[in-house]
Amino acid sequence: MQAFLRQNATVNLISQNDEKLLWEKHVFDSLSIEKFFEKYLHLSLGEGNISTRSMSVRNSGVKLLDIGTGGGFPAVPIALTYPDLKVTALDSIRKKINAIENIKQELNIQNLTTICNRAENLAEKFDIITSRAVASLDKICTYALPLLKKDGYFIAYKSRKTPEEIADAEKILKKYHAKIIDIIEYKLPLEENFTRNLIIIKG
Repeated sequence: MQAFLRQNATVNLISQNDEKLLWEKHVFDSLSIEKFFEKYLHLSLGEGNISTRSMSVRNSGVKLLDIGTGGGFPAVPIALTYPDLKVTALDSIRKKINAIENIKQELNIQNLTTICNRAENLAEKFDIITSRAVASLDKICTYALPLLKKDGYFIAYKSRKTPEEIADAEKILKKYHAKIIDIIEYKLPLEENFTRNLIIIKG
């Protein structure tokens, strides 16, 4: 976390108020993807590989793309925690990508790649795609689903379960033959009741 705070002092990746809750609001939230890994890929936090019939990290290398990574959440915590994942952090703002690249070099995160570009300009496809606090579900689906491999998973981090967002996304989900298969609810370790959701979409 100190590596992030050093970058934040010059780039302002998150607000100064959020710095005090960096673990609770950003790192803990990012690593809630463990709930998806445990349920669908049978991988526990801290284990080094994922192995299922459809996906195997070890030897082949499952590729994860984080769209609109901002300050590197969830890409950096995921890359650090799951070293067999090949994680790509994507953002269109150069100063943010430069900051993540500096964190990568300082912490020697060998399974992390950074790209300064827009999602619609990518041609590569990924096994898993994440996006946290970027846009409404229908909008982020238009960026993510064209880049998702068949039978891959798109995990959208959302502050709450919003039927309106889900309804608005139905058209784009149908276009790419994708469907919401689960909504995993969890709470951040804060004094106030801060409920979050992982919307799990399968391509």
